[in-house]
Amino acid sequence: MQGKKVYQEQLFTDFRLSDRVPKENFYRRLSSELNLDYLYELTKRYYGTSGQKSIDPVVFFKLCLVGYLENIISDRKLIQHCSLRLDILYFLGYDIDEELPWHSTLSRTRQLFPESIFEEVFTRVFMLCVDKGMVSGHTQAIDSAPIKANASMNSLELKVPEEDLEAHLSKIRVQSYRDRQVQNKATKKQQTITANAQEINAIKSRNTKWAKEQDQRPGAGNKGSRYTSNKTHYSPTDPDARISVKPGKARKLNYMSQLSVDTAHHVITDIKAYHADKKDNQYLQDITIRVQRRLRKSGVLLENIVADTGYSSGENYAFLEVQGLKSYIPPHGTYKGGPDDFIYDNESDHYICPQGEIIPFKKVFLDYRTKTKKKEYRNSSKICKGCPIASQCLGKTTKEKKFSVTYYREEYERNIARINSKQGRYMKRKRQSTVEPVFGTLKEYTGLRKINTLGIKQANKVMHLAAIAYNLKKYLKFITKTVKSEARSLAFVFLEIKFQLGKFILILRDANFRIQ
Repeated sequence: MQGKKVYQEQLFTDFRLSDRVPKENFYRRLSSELNLDYLYELTKRYYGTSGQKSIDPVVFFKLCLVGYLENIISDRKLIQHCSLRLDILYFLGYDIDEELPWHSTLSRTRQLFPESIFEEVFTRVFMLCVDKGMVSGHTQAIDSAPIKANASMNSLELKVPEEDLEAHLSKIRVQSYRDRQVQNKATKKQQTITANAQEINAIKSRNTKWAKEQDQRPGAGNKGSRYTSNKTHYSPTDPDARISVKPGKARKLNYMSQLSVDTAHHVITDIKAYHADKKDNQYLQDITIRVQRRLRKSGVLLENIVADTGYSSGENYAFLEVQGLKSYIPPHGTYKGGPDDFIYDNESDHYICPQGEIIPFKKVFLDYRTKTKKKEYRNSSKICKGCPIASQCLGKTTKEKKFSVTYYREEYERNIARINSKQGRYMKRKRQSTVEPVFGTLKEYTGLRKINTLGIKQANKVMHLAAIAYNLKKYLKFITKTVKSEARSLAFVFLEIKFQLGKFILILRDANFRIQ
């Protein structure tokens, strides 16, 4: 007999969320494992003692985590999504007839809490991973990726000299319709040009060359097409965003996400937002100090730092050695330990040319272009005079052999030997299979494809929330794998007992030997 379902709402019903959400459901398991009650004490100082009650800070963080777990970056869509999911309502502690917070409440609360609160939640979740044995700690893979800022390249304004700033602002406020609609969030310092005359001329010549050579580029014929630089332009919408570009990619306003991942089970150990107009090697020391501090508090010892060529510099190699860490960072292709066919004498700190003449060390100086320490080696023109290979070695006009080498030559050579070893090749494969897939997951599945806030502090909060969501997914998967088989757990227990018993027997034998 054919059935036909007729829907009719009931006036009274007996309904409990706990009966409808399965025990194996992700959010039900997460609710039992994740305890955020410590947030009440951490956030107490940011609220008054009277007035209307705010959103529960625990509910706020859970809502934010759901957004990144579900890959939703819009607060409005997040609230709509949560209201349709029974398991998420159970996780938040809301019943089906309770109204969820207004979407703008999430934005205001995110601005209310400082970065330290988000970092504390990240650290607590990281400690859960440590307690479950997911973090080995000895090897950390570091990498970076640009994350699109919440600002358009069309919003860029031209920086002006400080003495002309007020006149310039008054002029464009009258002429520009956009400035009457959008508030300029940049400070006067951010609106003032800081490049010197030499840098300005270089940008002008580059702009002229770019206009000629890129005439066939898609969009080059558009009115107002221009070459932009952080030295000459800023975004009034988000002044902390910086123009950056990757080979084969379009120029965009981005933030730089610096990430550290443990190689054991791919747990994120550190993440932070930086300005996108600097090189990776300028951030390595700050990253290492933070990772070391977090791992030390967790009782884990850091030994190896693995990164790509972008983090290479003599200063970083020397810093890591002072910290007692081994670096597996390939040097730049421009690195040379000295001129070709010249032999370096480490004890006397001089070079020997192919004709057997000594090129002595002269001085240490700071390279104004690269801002790095270098050592200068130079010999007398009398020695080079009459040399049979002088024309090849010196050129047409130079009369004496003079060259510079990085001040950290020993650190470079030590790191290169480590990279070329069997362990170094293994570390390279480990880095490629560890940190790069993590970034791909964060950007494609954990809501980090774009920063939906303004300012570097807010961007840092977004990155921490995405990393927390990622680690929680890893954590719950790890629990399922380890608890699934009781026989396997018992086997580990018996192995541990056998190991301890063996140690006890060795101690007894040693004591018996000493007595005899």
